[in-house]
Amino acid sequence: MSVYYPAALDSDLEPEHADMIRATLPLVGANIDTIASAFYTRMFQARPELLRNLFNRGNQAQGTQQRALAASIATFASHLVDPDLPHPAQMLSRIGHRHVSLGITADQYSIVHEHLFAAIVEVLGAETVTAEVASAWDRVYWMMADTLIDLERRLYEDAGVSAGQVFHRATVSRRVDDPSGAVVIGVIADWHLSDQDQPGRYVSVGTTLPDGARQIRQYSLVTVVADNELTFAVKPVAASEGCPAGEVSTWIADNVRPGDKLDVSIPFGDLPTAEVGSVPVVLISAGIGITPMIGILEHLRHAESDCDVMVLHADGSPSTHPLMQRQRQLVDAMPNATLELWYEQPDQDESAHRGRMDLSEVAVPADASIYLCGSSGFVKAVRAQLTALAVDPARIHCELFAPDEWSLC
Repeated sequence: MSVYYPAALDSDLEPEHADMIRATLPLVGANIDTIASAFYTRMFQARPELLRNLFNRGNQAQGTQQRALAASIATFASHLVDPDLPHPAQMLSRIGHRHVSLGITADQYSIVHEHLFAAIVEVLGAETVTAEVASAWDRVYWMMADTLIDLERRLYEDAGVSAGQVFHRATVSRRVDDPSGAVVIGVIADWHLSDQDQPGRYVSVGTTLPDGARQIRQYSLVTVVADNELTFAVKPVAASEGCPAGEVSTWIADNVRPGDKLDVSIPFGDLPTAEVGSVPVVLISAGIGITPMIGILEHLRHAESDCDVMVLHADGSPSTHPLMQRQRQLVDAMPNATLELWYEQPDQDESAHRGRMDLSEVAVPADASIYLCGSSGFVKAVRAQLTALAVDPARIHCELFAPDEWSLC
């Protein structure tokens, strides 16, 4: 499976549309959060099954999904009228891969269009959203939608499935409770898995919760695919600072046992790992962000790679460090791998650094491919440190499961 499409854009907006977008982009940008909130309210009132069975209710409660939608459309529109701005290909790739992992199909873009444009008129007023303004933004929307639809069509074809048909009824083959509180789940199904040696991918897992809602979350694969088994790790998310507890992660940890059934998608993901190991590798993670890094380490060990591998991980303490034992085993099994740890509370681990990750305490290879995964705050902080070290941004590849992750990477 191809993991990254530098999507080609038809950037030739009609001159009158381009002028209208330039004139109204500041107004739309100033109200985009309100527009996005009104859009989701309208859409879920008309189609409540979308909130129950497709959209992440936790992200909706926090408003992160609304902000992500708003930012993506504004970013796309800004590039169309100012091609000197960064090309949105990576943003589109991230969105496209997420969409196909959820089984999104082309017809659903019309649903979004209907309620989004009604929300624009509701917020800005009919006197502002003239026919000319509506026509210009309609053109931007469908340029972005058509680009994504084409990308998603190619991803479905590449995976050898019909559009939207990515889920399989999988049987839980094993469960391992990690001392950190994370749970490793193995699942087996009658699926066709392409590019089994491509690490850093993820699956969507659908669960039916006690209230009958079918909620879907993505989880990174943590082992090399073998014998039709996919293995991923889940760590329950506790409620904090007004954010609700993780519905799906908590339900999986509390309920899933071998022999149970889960809806699991075939793997997707655009983390560029096709040639991982051809140059030195740096794997940087925090918390459950360790999961794609374990997958990459498993791949390198399986391939008997002798490349230089620097593994950097930050956590609260050794007791909260997910998959710590497996991480150490993989590093020890590789001839040129090293491990550096940062703990805010190192307990008895005298080899670990104290406090938050500080890259000035290690020598990051200048020619390395760097993979980074953790919370949004962690990713921002580490990227800033890498920038201060003059690391080429093209060498930094991020993975995190936030709705606006493309804006951080």
